[in-house]
Amino acid sequence: MEFLKFEPIGSHPLEDRPLNIIEQVNQTFTYLAAVKAADLLMQWHPEAEGFRLAPGAHAPKGTLDVESLAPGIVGAETFAAVRPENNRKLANDLTKLAGRTEHHRYVFFISPAFPRTERLPEKERNSVKVYSIAFNA
Repeated sequence: MEFLKFEPIGSHPLEDRPLNIIEQVNQTFTYLAAVKAADLLMQWHPEAEGFRLAPGAHAPKGTLDVESLAPGIVGAETFAAVRPENNRKLANDLTKLAGRTEHHRYVFFISPAFPRTERLPEKERNSVKVYSIAFNA
């Protein structure tokens, strides 16, 4: 287990650099969540004129994981976790988006605890919509 956690035997899903296997899996699911969210958002918001994706911890400060190319239309945060409450990820993303001015604001997540793509209004705060995304969708 120590070898998988600490040795750089894997690789970043988009960049040419080594990662440990655990981080490779985490990064892969982070990008997968952002791509799946952008796919849904393109269907729902053609007025957005496309989307810029910048998921992950290395995204530029002040950006969201998914942003509409048309300014101020759509903004979203995305993640993958065993449960959306882990590490307060959902709560932190809701707080981050509450202070944003985009007309449509979302949090999307992939979690085995929520196997379907569906809106979860009971988790929403401050007009930020929350959706689970089916892993195999």
